[in-house]
Amino acid sequence: MSRQTETLEQEMSENFDYLEAAETVEPEVELEQETIDEMKSGSELLVESLANEKVDFIFGYPGGAVLPLYDTFYEGKIKHILARHEQGATHAAEGYARVSGNTGVVVVTSGPGATNAITGIADAYSDSLPLVVITGQVATPGIGKDAFQEADLLSMTTPITKHNYQVKNVSDIPKIIHEAFYIANSGRKGPVVIDFPKDMGILSTNAQITNEIELPGYTVPNQPAKEDIQKLRDYLKSSKKPVVLSGAGINHAKANDVFTEFINRHQLPVVSTLLGLGAIPYENPYFLGMGGMHGSYASNMALTECDLLINFGSRFDDRLASNPDEFAPNAKIVHVDIDPSEINKIIKVDLGIVADCKATLEALLDFDSYSIKHEAWLETCNENKVNQPFAYQEDEQGVFSKPQRTIEYIGEITNGDAIVTTDVGQHQMWVAQYYPFKDHGQIVTSGGLGTMGFGIPAAIGAKLAEPDKTVICFVGDGGFQMTNQEMAILEEYNLDIKIVIVNNGTLGMVKQWQDKFFNKRFSHSVFNGQPDFLKIAEAYNVKGYIVDDPAQLEQQIDAAFQHDGPALIDVRISPIEPVTPMVPSGKANHEMEGLL
Repeated sequence: MSRQTETLEQEMSENFDYLEAAETVEPEVELEQETIDEMKSGSELLVESLANEKVDFIFGYPGGAVLPLYDTFYEGKIKHILARHEQGATHAAEGYARVSGNTGVVVVTSGPGATNAITGIADAYSDSLPLVVITGQVATPGIGKDAFQEADLLSMTTPITKHNYQVKNVSDIPKIIHEAFYIANSGRKGPVVIDFPKDMGILSTNAQITNEIELPGYTVPNQPAKEDIQKLRDYLKSSKKPVVLSGAGINHAKANDVFTEFINRHQLPVVSTLLGLGAIPYENPYFLGMGGMHGSYASNMALTECDLLINFGSRFDDRLASNPDEFAPNAKIVHVDIDPSEINKIIKVDLGIVADCKATLEALLDFDSYSIKHEAWLETCNENKVNQPFAYQEDEQGVFSKPQRTIEYIGEITNGDAIVTTDVGQHQMWVAQYYPFKDHGQIVTSGGLGTMGFGIPAAIGAKLAEPDKTVICFVGDGGFQMTNQEMAILEEYNLDIKIVIVNNGTLGMVKQWQDKFFNKRFSHSVFNGQPDFLKIAEAYNVKGYIVDDPAQLEQQIDAAFQHDGPALIDVRISPIEPVTPMVPSGKANHEMEGLL
């Protein structure tokens, strides 16, 4: 036996001795019987703490380091959804959080279990989604000794979480859990990681559930300053070409009704970001569409020509403001955001308001004694919207279905009321352009990180959050092959989700960029072989439909949506169908290409 093996076995033996002692140790001070009866294991206390936070679902995957915790889950006090991969668990929790507004909860084991969850944690951080992710960890004596399945999750997740903890004292569990939920779902929302060593689940304590919060270094802005509201009011009164930008902050704050009232009252044109879709109903006459790289002509021209831009809850990312130096060049810019770090980060503003979007809109609506005169501007915006709508050309050969029509038709038969999840790529942009969203929580997509594989597990979380809603997942044939194993959950939990594969046999957006910017050198963006997606669906007992003839498009979609249960629709589209229009990277918003 090698010296290294002897050392490892000795360390493992010491760890097991420690755990055994932890379960049987006699207290040095004699405890009252009543106190002993109140003692709970760390695992029991953690589950009670989660129940105290009104947790409906835990998305997770077990492993050695979290077996004490999973043994407590056996009692079924909180419903546990067994994902088929830890990334799937985190995306499902994101979908649940986006739709419900509650904090999504994930439990994974140590080492690879925790590292597999990192993509979802980073995605939630980028899109400001509240998650509490409990990562198993090796027992305390093994930390820092390269124990089996040890990984330094605190270091790994520091840049992609609002905060992270490692439980070092079993009696701290209630405090840590309550703080984690408060941090995750307040202010600018985001993920919190709790690293949970195995022995912390076994050791006992008589610590009690707590609802106290003491975080002196953590403040949450809410109400806007009165002088800022007055200044914004003055800007509005003097503006001739105002535009309002709706970002994810409107949806996070569930400010849609008050936002729509503000827009209607002052007849303000609205441009949306991808994650801001649903802030105002698609059919509202003042809604110009999504702006930015694949935004509408009317939206991008409004951003370019406006003299006042009011941004509610968008971070001015590079898909909206590809060339910051030429973004809204003639406008006074007002930025309302709950995160002070976003003000002046990308676009220099004339007025920054650090506050909740809903509170700011309510304060603005208190001022009723002014009107805005901008009829000519409204007419210009409306003409741009009518003359240059999102449009597509039919396939003259009649071979391929049009992805735009696919999404458009599904929008019609669902009356724009469905919850829509997407993966990332061309289909995501077509959904943003053609699905008629009405309200917050309807679009569930990976915006900032752009994560392929997001769509299917996110749809599962969304359906669990709103079981009575129609849930549709649009996914490309590339992304579908990243997380389709989560389809196993559909039958297990009787989840009626419709999955639409927009299938062009390629990595569509990658190929589109190679076509335009890399001299048509299609390096590894075309699949030379694909599995039979309908057989994959059948393997998971999901009803499959194929649309390989555009004449059958509506018939097959109708059949799938009338089917009582989950269904997969494989829609064959052209491998050369581009997303248009497009603002090339680094160009100003008015420099759109591909207009019809």
